[in-house]
This record gives sequence, structure tokens and C-alpha cells, in this order.
Amino acid sequence: MVKKIVLLPGDGIGKEVIFAAQRIMHKTAAEFNLTIETEEQLIGGSSIDEYGIPLTDEAIEACKNSDAVLLGAVGGYKWENLEHHLKPEAGLLKIRAALNLFANIRPAKIYKAFIGDSSLKKEVLDGTDFVVFRELTGGIYFGQPRGYDAEKGWNTMVYEKYEVERIAKIAFETAMQRDKTVLSVDKANVLDVSQFWRNVVEDVSVAYPDVELKHMYVDNAAMQLVRDPKQFDIILTSNLFGDILSDIAGMITGSLGMLPSASLGEQHALYEPVHGSAPDIAGENKANPIAMIASVAMMFEHSFKLPQAAHMIEAAIEKTLEAGYRTVDIYSDGYELVSTDKMTDVILEKLEEVKAEIPA
Repeated sequence: MVKKIVLLPGDGIGKEVIFAAQRIMHKTAAEFNLTIETEEQLIGGSSIDEYGIPLTDEAIEACKNSDAVLLGAVGGYKWENLEHHLKPEAGLLKIRAALNLFANIRPAKIYKAFIGDSSLKKEVLDGTDFVVFRELTGGIYFGQPRGYDAEKGWNTMVYEKYEVERIAKIAFETAMQRDKTVLSVDKANVLDVSQFWRNVVEDVSVAYPDVELKHMYVDNAAMQLVRDPKQFDIILTSNLFGDILSDIAGMITGSLGMLPSASLGEQHALYEPVHGSAPDIAGENKANPIAMIASVAMMFEHSFKLPQAAHMIEAAIEKTLEAGYRTVDIYSDGYELVSTDKMTDVILEKLEEVKAEIPA
């Protein structure tokens, strides 16, 4: 079986972690008689430098004709002062809209070998395993009108009923396979659009009588994520709130360099780490490739329906951390500080160990 993957390395460390992920991807695919063909396209600042815009129509068409898309990271100091529609991040919003990637899935699970490396206490973190379902193509990032002048700035936070319904259904379906609880996060005490969100989610919940639905205001949710993260299982929320809460989730797990994500639509899927382009360490072989590699694991599970392959990658990451290897973002005394390449080398080695442990 052959699968076509479009690579969007983007900017900064995106290029380094994409290269690392490819090595893991091809190794894992070979174990499951899967051939992966790749095509590289530009996005973000690299596309601006080459074409004057953050994403070309040709890149979009390539992504539409692929089986999955892997994206590194976009942005950097170089392009900060451009107009909004020309900034690297505009390319990211454009690809999400073009592929109709309305559901962003961000798991936050503590690797046992890494539990002592978070800034939170071990007893607070132990048992943490939740997933943030963030609506990705609506809300304030896409609402119109938007703009600013010398006297004021304005954005519009708006949701259509179908936008809330489709992300809610995915969250409830996933909850049926987990702990049968969904926490919907909003700001319904202040925002009309959040009250609308809450009403629609409650309507969707009727079709899932076995799933307990709870609600929480976003400010309280942010506090609770840090106070007691293991209380959560499925978090369902809007684009803006999901952006913020998933980054908090990244830090409670120890580093944004550890957090993968999947952005899914009805026909297309894109996988990317949550971290940014980190221009301060770009090109220095210091980036943590784990989030990108874990995003590849999500690709095997969601797009290729190979959960065994995803398990192999996740187990290899766990073994690598258990062996004491750390990149600079997660390093502390007593561990071995390694480069991007070395971390990837070790994960490849651990893949072989995991393979040998699987019964024939």
C-alpha cells in the first residue's frame, strides 16, 4: 500500500523536526508494509520569501491530493511587521480553511519517565491523560468584520450551529471510547456566542445518554488544568479558548516540544506539533523532535488506521525518555543532553526494541 504525504516544514525548527519525523515515519511504515511517498511544499515565512505570500494555490492543491499533511512550524521575527494577511500565520489559517480542518485534537498525556521533569509536583501530575478538542475553522480567528485603525481594533467571534455540532459529535464519540465524560469549556456568563455554544453542545449530548456532559468557564478551566489536571478526560472548546488551554496543557506535560496534534476534516488531515518555530535555536540541532514524531504516531492512527504503529512510536519515545535522553528544552541535572539528531537516533533504536518485544 502506498500513501502520499505532503511535507510543510515551514520556518525555524520546523525544518529540523520534519526531517526527524520522516526518519521515524519511513522506519515505522516499513514494519507495516506501507510505502510512503513525500512531496515538500512551502508555507509561512519560507513561502513569503520565495513567492511573496504565506501559502500558494499550488501548495494547497498538493495537500488536497495527499493522504495526509505533516507541518513543522511557521513564523519568526523576520516577518513580524508584515500586514496580517501576509504574515506566516496567515498561511496556517489558510491551509486549515482550505482543507476544512475543523477538529483539532491535542492529547496531553504524561510520559511516566518524564513525570519528574515538569514544573508541577509529581502527585499533581500522576495519572494525567486528557485530550483537548478545539474547534479550528470558526470563531474569532475567522469571524468578520475584523480590523483596526488608529483609534480602535475589532474582531468578531461568531459560530454557526453546524460548526459547533460537528466538533461536539467527535468529542462525544471519542468519550464513548474513554471515560464517558465531556467537559465543554466556554464563557457563557459573559459572551452570547458562548451561551449559543453551550446550548448546541447540550443538544448534541442528547444523542449520547451514556456520556456525562459538564460545563466550565474558561478562566476556571485554565486554573484547574494547573491545579488538578488528572480530573480531565475530554475537553471540548472553541478556537480561541482551545488555543490557550492546549498550550497550558503543553507546559504541564513539561514542554510544548512534547505535545503533538491532529487537525481533522471530513476528507483531509494535517498533523503538527504544538510548539512554534523557535527562531532562537533554529539551525542549531537543539530542537526537541518528540512532538513532531508523536504527531506522526497520530497520523498512523487516525489517517492510516494503524493504531499498532502509533503504539510502537509512543513506546519508543517512552523508552528513550526512560533511558535518560533529553533535549535542551526538557533537560535537567542527571540526564544526558542530546541534539535533535541524537534524540531521533535513539528513538529509532528503541523502535527496534519495541518491535522485538511484540509477540510474533
